[in-house]
Amino acid sequence: MTLSDFIEANLDGLIHDWTEYARVVSPANNRLSEEQLRNSARELLTGIAADMRGAQNLAQQLAKSRGERADADPVFNGIGRGHADDRQSQGFEIRALVAEFRALRASVLRRWSQTAQSDAAAFDQMIRFNEAIDQMLAESVDQFAKRTERIRDLFAGVLAHDLRSPVGAILHSAYVLLRDDNLSPTSMRAGANIQRSADRVKVMIDDLFVFTRTRLGDSLPVEPTQQDLGRICLGAVDEVCAASPDTQIEVKLTGELAGTCDGARMNQLVVNLLTNAVQHGSGAIRLAGAGDGEHITLTISNAGSPIPAAALPTLFDPLTRGGPSAEHKRCSPGMGLGLYICRCIASAHGGTIAVESGESGIVFTVQVPRFLTPH
Repeated sequence: MTLSDFIEANLDGLIHDWTEYARVVSPANNRLSEEQLRNSARELLTGIAADMRGAQNLAQQLAKSRGERADADPVFNGIGRGHADDRQSQGFEIRALVAEFRALRASVLRRWSQTAQSDAAAFDQMIRFNEAIDQMLAESVDQFAKRTERIRDLFAGVLAHDLRSPVGAILHSAYVLLRDDNLSPTSMRAGANIQRSADRVKVMIDDLFVFTRTRLGDSLPVEPTQQDLGRICLGAVDEVCAASPDTQIEVKLTGELAGTCDGARMNQLVVNLLTNAVQHGSGAIRLAGAGDGEHITLTISNAGSPIPAAALPTLFDPLTRGGPSAEHKRCSPGMGLGLYICRCIASAHGGTIAVESGESGIVFTVQVPRFLTPH
């Protein structure tokens, strides 16, 4: 008897063994019914048995052992993903999900070992069973993780959206207060502190909002209008220097810098890169803009310790801080989204962003088309 035949022949006993354990690991506030547990076990076990009966050559076996699922049966994988969705909706943690599969493996192999089958064919059957259950477990964990990330991103997106109104009200109120000539010096300082702090919170909320939109599959919205990138660069320099008066930024603009782009987004990109240089670099910062007939190239460079080589591949990923070594880093007021937002803006304009780091300093290069076609 093959192991797949054994599973189907002993289905009731295996389901009983598994449901006893699954009942223990289910959330205390959401115990699953006996029928729910038995249906889950039946679907998993029959799916695994069917997969074991399918033809599999050595190359497919090797691919499966490496987690390569290009040729995997979509129905089989769907069982694993559906089990993850079901358990997540019932309040399971991922550890409990994994524990269910561990118990399922143990139940089958324990009963199979009692049949006293120890020949090469039985050993091959156990290998095939372990491959099947590992693949289904991988599908379940992957689906569970993806859905968890999406729920987290949705929560962050709603939070960022709903925080915009109260922060806007704080900023407007601070603006009104600071125009009152009857305020005492102490009140003026308090009002200015409120305005600065609210401005910083607004920047973080805006970054979080962009982050969640792009994570949820939406492209970053851009509204192209006629703009002068040179003027945008100079405005961004003024903005950064106002926040960091001791900062020195050298600007060099050459060529044709007029074109179409989303002015607010490009200003955000340049400000983010300059702010990153202020926070993580040292000495003067150099901003260069050069335009030709088709493209505009911006470079922001500064001295400082090189970015660690291990950080470069993920430097533009969200929620990372891949600046120079710790002794040269200042406390950052953001959330690690600045460079990620830059990449999103460059991509939304049909452009690119790259970084080079060495002993001579750090250089960020952005290249965008001079004319962005409205979508």
